Amino acid sequence: MFSGIVEEPGRVLAVEREGSNVTFTIQCSFTPELKVDQSVAHNGVCLTVTSIDGDHYTVTAIQETLDRSNLGDLKPGSLVNLERCMVMNGRLDGHIVQGHVDCTATCTKVEELDGSHYFTFRYSAPKELIAKGYVTVEKGSVTVNGVSLTVCDSEADQFRVAIIPYTFEHTNFQQIKEGTRVNLEFDIIGKYIFRMKELMG
Repeated sequence: MFSGIVEEPGRVLAVEREGSNVTFTIQCSFTPELKVDQSVAHNGVCLTVTSIDGDHYTVTAIQETLDRSNLGDLKPGSLVNLERCMVMNGRLDGHIVQGHVDCTATCTKVEELDGSHYFTFRYSAPKELIAKGYVTVEKGSVTVNGVSLTVCDSEADQFRVAIIPYTFEHTNFQQIKEGTRVNLEFDIIGKYIFRMKELMG
């Protein structure tokens, strides 16, 4: 379980394909604090640490994860947003994030306004997924590349988010431009509400 508060952007050192799986070697400052089998969110995708060597570690993504997320777009030098799993006695600064990416979206517009940035994202979700709560709501929560954000200008297939300078500088939002693909995780509470309505008819 995660909160959507990114600890830091890690740097991809290597990408290796093994059959249908891809192994990523990531460098970050908190690598010495990790342990094998630990869960870490990468652009919002929960992956298991498989090895540790000095200041870098490895994780592996299976084909389903690659199909559903933007991890397949990563290459050596890419920045990836990192968050270790929540500590149960800590504050929940963002919102409840599972690390299970629902789909990707494409950035369609980037606006700069008095030091902050507004990003507009468009996504395509089949009607059956929309019926299960794969939507955004005005002032609701959404996770973009693992970052917990508040939705503004929510529409049927797109939304906008505001990024403060600190978030822009300390996440890979600094690399997002028009045409960039990002990972989305919709609010789990909304999904449960839609599912309850479905079961109750």
